[in-house]
Amino acid sequence: MYKTLIKLSSIILLAAFIQACLPMAAVSAGSAVNDRRTAGTMIDDQNIEFKVYNLISKDPELSEQAHISVTSYNKIVLLTGQTPTAEMRSRMESLASSVENVRRVQNELTIEDPNTLTTRSQDTWLTSKVKTSLLKIDMPGFDITRVKVVSENKTVFLMGLLTKEESEAVIDVVKKVTGIERIVKIFEYV
Repeated sequence: MYKTLIKLSSIILLAAFIQACLPMAAVSAGSAVNDRRTAGTMIDDQNIEFKVYNLISKDPELSEQAHISVTSYNKIVLLTGQTPTAEMRSRMESLASSVENVRRVQNELTIEDPNTLTTRSQDTWLTSKVKTSLLKIDMPGFDITRVKVVSENKTVFLMGLLTKEESEAVIDVVKKVTGIERIVKIFEYV
């Protein structure tokens, strides 16, 4: 009886877990289908991010004194966050550039103390507002999953493979979002 109860409980928990994962899997699959990057490039981007974060973790000074976010899109690495010195900022750029398959590094690290958790939370909220605003774009063939949004200290970075018209529509919508002090386009055009 006890073993049957454990099996039944396990099946119910597994079913609930799988059901909870399905919507996320559908969104992820939809993103991959609409992405203009090849599957190989998407994997390269994930590997690039992993390798750069690994290099940061091996540098005690960077990992303990700086706040660094790494985003790779179409093999372009965006570095955002804060480092206490110009030397650390340059070192971080060199580390990112040394990773295999990196085409370019966009170093947007600022030289200052790391942001507070409150500021980081505000940036997360700002990213959500920007992504939601992209839903307003009514353009044939446009898909919001083609735009990567990163926010850092009220600056919004936009990455993606877009047409010129899509890029203009994105900027027109994003510049109306409250709380943004600066917008940086890192688009590549198709």
